[in-house]
Amino acid sequence: MDINGASVMILGGSGLVGHAVARRLLDFRPSRIVLVALTEREVTECARALGATDTAIVTEWGNAYLPASLARLDRTELLERDEHRRLLLDDVFGELTEDLLGRSFLFQLLDRHRPDAVVDCINTATAFAYQDTYRSARDLIALADRNAADKAAIERHLLTMPIPQLTRHVQILVESLRRTGVRSYVKIGTSGTGGMGFNIPYTHSEERPSRTLLTKSAVAGAHTLLLYLLGRTPEAPATVEIKPTAAIGWREIRFGPVRRGGEPIELFDCTSPVPVAAAFEPGARAWTALGRPLTSVYINMGENGLFAREEFATITAQGQMEFITPEEIADAVVMELRGYPTGQDVIAALDAATSGPTYRAGILREAALRRLAQLEREHGVRSIAFEMLGPPRLTKLLYEAHLLSRIFGSVKELAAANAREASAELEALLERERDLRATILSVGIPIVSSDGTRIYRGPKVVVPPERGDPLAAAPRGWVDLREANIELWSARARRIVEEWERRSGTDGSGSDEPWDALDPSEPVAPARLVTWIFRTEDRGERIKR
Repeated sequence: MDINGASVMILGGSGLVGHAVARRLLDFRPSRIVLVALTEREVTECARALGATDTAIVTEWGNAYLPASLARLDRTELLERDEHRRLLLDDVFGELTEDLLGRSFLFQLLDRHRPDAVVDCINTATAFAYQDTYRSARDLIALADRNAADKAAIERHLLTMPIPQLTRHVQILVESLRRTGVRSYVKIGTSGTGGMGFNIPYTHSEERPSRTLLTKSAVAGAHTLLLYLLGRTPEAPATVEIKPTAAIGWREIRFGPVRRGGEPIELFDCTSPVPVAAAFEPGARAWTALGRPLTSVYINMGENGLFAREEFATITAQGQMEFITPEEIADAVVMELRGYPTGQDVIAALDAATSGPTYRAGILREAALRRLAQLEREHGVRSIAFEMLGPPRLTKLLYEAHLLSRIFGSVKELAAANAREASAELEALLERERDLRATILSVGIPIVSSDGTRIYRGPKVVVPPERGDPLAAAPRGWVDLREANIELWSARARRIVEEWERRSGTDGSGSDEPWDALDPSEPVAPARLVTWIFRTEDRGERIKR
């Protein structure tokens, strides 16, 4: 991508890496940089630090993982108010509806600015994992033991669960990127441990390592695999993840007040020791406030906070986390955006390292299909679908295609079908063939009668009916004998015929020809017809092998 004249949004733009990325991008004269940070103070200071430039610097602030109406509230307020918790629960655990997407702060940001590229420097794994679902679970269990676990306590705990939050975030991200035309997405990921293993000595509890830290690594890994899927999605942006595996530093080296969580550490003293038995009693107060903050020399390591000289020396020592500078990460980001592979893209590495389809498997697929067909002939059965793979729509489509194959000799005949007559004929066929009907019902797929007033069903229904309109569930997992559905199949067949006729004027013998295309003179083959639907109608074709 040519950065010159382009628009780039940086999520986490005030952070250590985000700020370095913005500075590097300015060298290539983008038309606009949109900095997004959690607080107004952070993003304003970052924009000011970039100085005067021909590039327009736009600032936005708020939590990109929340609905816009809550994006500027702190977490305590979010969890304490009933209406806020209800909205968050709907956003995390509800269906991904248009309303839910539209109220997302992330979607609104992308829709408002329509950037060419997004560089995501937010530490997503930390944001979700450090809500500490383990402590929350212990608190909830303690409340339950006292019969005091009310609805609010349960809701608060649900909102600490990292994987549902991550999954919904990525769903919103994917839809937002695709709908707003973003061309490139670069994520700055994390290993969670600064590149160290289970022997990492830096932890949050007596456990080594702590479950919270391991959850951070687990979320980071899950995030990478979701981005791996994004990189295999048609019409999605080019997707890159750069995953630093060392401590990242630094922003500044200064002498001054030492802050923790943005607040100065107050100095206290204890002039007289207290007996051990009394030192930790409730209400014990052996200390005296000195009325001034801790002041010292420090190095600012971004989200990891302020380190003293000896802390910095320890964590960055050879054999410990060591460290990488934000400028080096920013250089890799800019190179990837410009189309120069760095070898540091985790998504490309996974593409290269994972085991995909093989030539041998392709050959053996034909052998397996021949053996399955042979056994079908020997035992006088047709093996269509058992509803173990999913989605239920696959089973529904396969059985509908099989039924159509029983009354139409070819795809071309299906294209010319009289839908009303075919609907009645299919119902008569199922009334005659009890075993076929029983198989469909037994795997959990109901059958809608030709007039739409009756349902054949078994004890299990994979796709339950919807309130208000029971037949609304039919397209998702019920064999549907109604005329309108037969006409839909006929329209599909007509499209296949049209595609074939368009190709008939060409030589049709080159290696770029669709050699597996459906010939309208061929019999209606359920798997081939449904594959065509998934690839063409649902646009569900694999783009990488």
